[in-house]
Amino acid sequence: MPDLFVDLKARAICAFHDAEVVASNATPRTDDAPWRFVAQNHDANRRLWDQEDLARRIDVPDAEIVGNKRAIDRLNQARNDAIERLDEALLERLAAVAPMHDAWHNSETAGSMIDRLSILALKRFHMNAEAARNDATPEHVARCREKVERLTLQRDDLARCLDVLLARASEGRAFWRVYRQFKMYNDPALNPYLRRRR
Repeated sequence: MPDLFVDLKARAICAFHDAEVVASNATPRTDDAPWRFVAQNHDANRRLWDQEDLARRIDVPDAEIVGNKRAIDRLNQARNDAIERLDEALLERLAAVAPMHDAWHNSETAGSMIDRLSILALKRFHMNAEAARNDATPEHVARCREKVERLTLQRDDLARCLDVLLARASEGRAFWRVYRQFKMYNDPALNPYLRRRR
């Protein structure tokens, strides 16, 4: 049975995430649909991280925080859209694979797992920066180093789970479905407060 995801091993995805956190280019192989959506998702998460930090400021006018909150809404929508498109692209590769009658139904989609890997890359990057601060106490640095170790273990575990899911899905031994987020708060047809303004 051919490996349908040989180009999407978790190690490659994690390396891409780490490189993009530093470079912030979000320019992988754009001709390949799964990688294009991996990049879009990671770019949205990276920009979300910055907006979430900015939204917690207390030394700026409220209007700036409102701007941050609106940006967070837009980026959350982009993040979720990218996850769904990523799942669709991954499932396209599995179109010819019929799941076995006793195949494992994974409750989390592969796209959601890749999204979580993206967030873990961001957490590790920022926690490493905290651990490298010269102006922090030794206790702060030690706590942050310990957290980096835990985040690394979490990412390693999740990466292994992703590889297993994709390998088993290629063999018909596992499957997942695209679960739509149906973000109601951004839709004027579904959010009663937006609907009243129309």
